[in-house]
Amino acid sequence: MPPLRIVIPGGSGHIGQILARHFHERGHSVTVIARHSKRAEWETITWDANTLGDWADALDGADLVINLAGHTVNCRYNETNRRQIKNSRIFTTNLVGQAIAESAHPPKIWMNASTATIYRHALDRPMDELTGELGGNEPNAPRKWQFSIDVASGWERTLFSAETPHTRRIALRSAMVMSPDPGGIFDTLLWLVRRGLGGPAGSGRQYVSWIHDVDFIRAIEFLIAHEGLSGPINISSPFPLQNRKLMFCLRRAWCTSYIGLPAPRWALAIGAALLRTETELVLKSRRVVPRLLLDSGFEFHFPNWRGACHDLVERWRQLNGD
Repeated sequence: MPPLRIVIPGGSGHIGQILARHFHERGHSVTVIARHSKRAEWETITWDANTLGDWADALDGADLVINLAGHTVNCRYNETNRRQIKNSRIFTTNLVGQAIAESAHPPKIWMNASTATIYRHALDRPMDELTGELGGNEPNAPRKWQFSIDVASGWERTLFSAETPHTRRIALRSAMVMSPDPGGIFDTLLWLVRRGLGGPAGSGRQYVSWIHDVDFIRAIEFLIAHEGLSGPINISSPFPLQNRKLMFCLRRAWCTSYIGLPAPRWALAIGAALLRTETELVLKSRRVVPRLLLDSGFEFHFPNWRGACHDLVERWRQLNGD
C-alpha cells in the first residue's frame, strides 16, 4: 500500500489510537482530530466537534477519513447522556460531511463508525448485511435498547445523506474490538477473570460478536484496497459465540480455574448502577457475521475465539510484565 494521508476525527479514543499507531508505524501520514491535544508521534488538531473550523482543511486532499467521534456509551442512559451520545455522533458526522463537501479535493474514502448493535437481539440466527434484521421491535426487549438502535440508525442516515458524490462511504458496523491495550473491552473482561469473577453474564446464552485487533486493522486496509465495497459493512469475526463460552475460553487461556463466579441479571443491574453504565452492553445478543468481507475474499488471521484469546492474553502479559 503506497503512503496515504489519513485523517481520524475522534481518534483519541481506544480504537482511534489503535488505528493511528498502526498507520503511523507503516509510514502513512496520520492526523487525529480531537477535543484535546494529546502527545503523540502523529499530528493532532483540536476541534470543538460542533462547528466547522481550521480542522476541516486537513480533510482537503486526504486519501482516507475515518470518523470515530462520539460520546462513550459506557454510561447510564439518563436524559443528559442520551442527548450527548446521540448528538455527538450525528452532529460530528454531519460536520465531517460538510467539510468533505466543501473540499476542493475531497477524500477518496470516508469510513464512519457505526455499530453491530444496530441489529436485533438475536439468539436464533446470524445477522449479515443482506439478510440481517435491524433491531427495535424485539419482543420482551427492554425499552432502553431501542435508544441504541435509534442512535445507530440516525448515525448511518446522516452518513449516507451527505452530499459527497466523489467520496466512497462506508459505515463500519463494528463488533467489540479485542486488543490487549489498557481501557479496552478485553482488558475489562480479563480484569474480571483475574479476580475470579469471569463467569457467564445473565443466562450466558447471549451471543458476543467480536474481532481481534489485528483483523480489525486488516479489514480496514482491505476496505481501502477494494473499491467495490461501500455502504454498511460488518466488521466482526465470522464466528460469534455465546457469552458463557467466551468467558470459559478466556479463563482457560489465563490458566485459572475453569469455574468463574457468574453474574445473574439482578447482580448485573446493581453493578451497572454502581459503575454508571448499562446492562445492555453485556446482555444484548449480538450475533453478527461479516458476509460482505467474506464474499469479497477477506481471510481472517483469528477467526475463532480460542486462538484469538490465547494470543491476546499473551500480548497482555507482555505489555504488563505479568
